[in-house]
Amino acid sequence: MITCFIRYEIDPFKTSAFEEYARNWGQAIPRCGADLIGYFAPHEGSSTLAYGVYSIENLAAYETYRARLKDDPLGQENYAFAQKEQFIRREERTFLQLASAPHAPLVRP
Repeated sequence: MITCFIRYEIDPFKTSAFEEYARNWGQAIPRCGADLIGYFAPHEGSSTLAYGVYSIENLAAYETYRARLKDDPLGQENYAFAQKEQFIRREERTFLQLASAPHAPLVRP
């Protein structure tokens, strides 16, 4: 299993547009084959950083997922919405794998 972390730099005056974008992906991403962990909008601190996080089996499954997402009607609408509204200034993807499993239980005195 790998997890994709998408780091967005967004327009701080268009956070509500990003939140709409995130809600749309909340429907499309799982339907197209990835396990969506969530989208995160600015709350405290930086007003320009946002994140999207999802897991997928491997990079081959990722390629299949991306093709499905490209053909998905809501996915197409969401891409067009982001281009029209221009609330995303920059987007970076990083793929990571869990290194700490299995997790040790929390032990309290």
